[in-house]
Amino acid sequence: MTDSDREDERRNQSDSETTAESGEHDKLDTTTAIPEQSETLRALLIEDNPGDARLIEEMLRDTEELAQRVSPTESAGQTPEITRENQLADGLETFEHSAVDVVLLDLNLPDSQGLETLETVSEASDTTPIVVLTGLRDQQVGIQAIQQGAQDFLVKDEVTSELLVRTIHHAIERARQEHERRRQREQLEAINRLNDIGHDIIHSVITTETRAELEQQVCDRLTASDGYRFAWIGEINPGSDDVVPKATAGVKDGYLEAVEISTDEDKPIGQGPAGTAVRTGTVQVANNVDSDPEFEPWREEAESRGYQSSAAIPIIHEDLIYGVLNVYASSPRAFTAPETQILARIGDTIAHAITAIERRDALVSDAVIELEFRIEEMVPELVALTDTESRTISIKQLIRGDEALLAYGTARDISQEAFEEAIERSEGVTAVRFLSVKRDEFELVIPAAASLFEAIATHGGRVESATIADSEFRFVVELPRGRDTRQMIELIKDHRDDATYLAQRTTERGERAEPGSGGSGAGRRMMGVLEDDLTAKQRAALETAYFAGYFDWPRESTGEEIADRLGIAPATFNQHLRTAERKFFDSALGE
Repeated sequence: MTDSDREDERRNQSDSETTAESGEHDKLDTTTAIPEQSETLRALLIEDNPGDARLIEEMLRDTEELAQRVSPTESAGQTPEITRENQLADGLETFEHSAVDVVLLDLNLPDSQGLETLETVSEASDTTPIVVLTGLRDQQVGIQAIQQGAQDFLVKDEVTSELLVRTIHHAIERARQEHERRRQREQLEAINRLNDIGHDIIHSVITTETRAELEQQVCDRLTASDGYRFAWIGEINPGSDDVVPKATAGVKDGYLEAVEISTDEDKPIGQGPAGTAVRTGTVQVANNVDSDPEFEPWREEAESRGYQSSAAIPIIHEDLIYGVLNVYASSPRAFTAPETQILARIGDTIAHAITAIERRDALVSDAVIELEFRIEEMVPELVALTDTESRTISIKQLIRGDEALLAYGTARDISQEAFEEAIERSEGVTAVRFLSVKRDEFELVIPAAASLFEAIATHGGRVESATIADSEFRFVVELPRGRDTRQMIELIKDHRDDATYLAQRTTERGERAEPGSGGSGAGRRMMGVLEDDLTAKQRAALETAYFAGYFDWPRESTGEEIADRLGIAPATFNQHLRTAERKFFDSALGE
């Protein structure tokens, strides 16, 4: 059938046929709102010639073969759904608001002519296959259309149902294959780019001097190319579950000031990628910010800044949680499984680097971390004695014996009688002894607190001091730099429900050195002997002897009394003490 024959047939249509055609067209238009998850094959026909359009529609309407070819296991018994538009503008609008599997396109439309029509539709989507419809005299144009991106072309005069089905099937299949090749190529490019980033980060690890510098260089490198839109590293705020930004780079536009992020899984802001990554120790990906439910609390802020997908990478080394690296991309599904594996390795590299930096700093610095706590129900009888500003109880040393905790300190403006009466009423303290020479100095045996301070020591901490003043019991835990302060805070809260975290600070040990200690070098040597050379029992024997006045003249405690406090035999105490003294003298005089 020639173009003129089809035109004659169209002119000879009866009014009833024209009406039927119009009604059928209206019915087809209602199929534009096809659900995105539908398994039905959806075709968009953009053709202004009613005769040609009807011919194509009839060929497709009665065939189940096309749907079965495209999805043989999911489309049995289904026929394609067709949406027809007369003009390019209407077709583009339908294309924008409906899911379309294939476009059947006439190049010569009332509002667009020739290959420009194809170019316009191709720009609307580079993944949907396009089959061009041409006349006999336009076959060369059809070939040019394939060269410019169409999957195939059909000459209208030669179309048969079998040819139409086969052409559409092959067009969809070729488009799928091209999309898969493009996806694999983009994935390979992303992996290569990320490997390059990983190598640069390793170089940064070698050259950076501080943790802050390292974290900033990681964020800068991740956003240096077009691969990622935004990157930031956050750490968990000690004493809370909030994630606090430490380094940022890329397009942020106030994002971190507008959102809250937590690791508390009972809160919506703690169920997102960052919080989950910290809790689980695994990379968490939100591949579509627009639809992933875990991104709900931040969706509006993320979309307004062009973040379409994100990955949260935990920065953890052994039991130390340093924080989380968060990376955002401007396209959905940007984080594939291979890319996620590389990001996980980058997170491990950062964690190892931070550990190395902290350990290096610890070797050349006397700096330690101090965590301060308040406990509401610890020895309330003693706390009640400090109801005026002048009355304070200071505990300078806590020593763990085999069965109890020994405390040595001073009581200012509190009589010995009032102190002893408070101890008698106390359930947490079993014994008190005032040292004979310095009447304001005391020794307490506190079995109730032994388990807490044992746990602190087991996890690398040391109770540096405790103070009772203004009707409050406070104590300070000392940790080496680089330890996980959040873990220690949680440990103490697990042991004591009435414990409240108050503050964290970094302090130089030299700042607390006593006069005559011999300077920072001598102080470091002495601390080295205490922490590295002495066993726990030798250190306990030495410290108890010192604070109990064993070395004073006259002695305020005998060896038997100290051994009894430590729960050991006098001979064992004497052996531990002599060994500790020898090690100290070796350190001080041996050179």
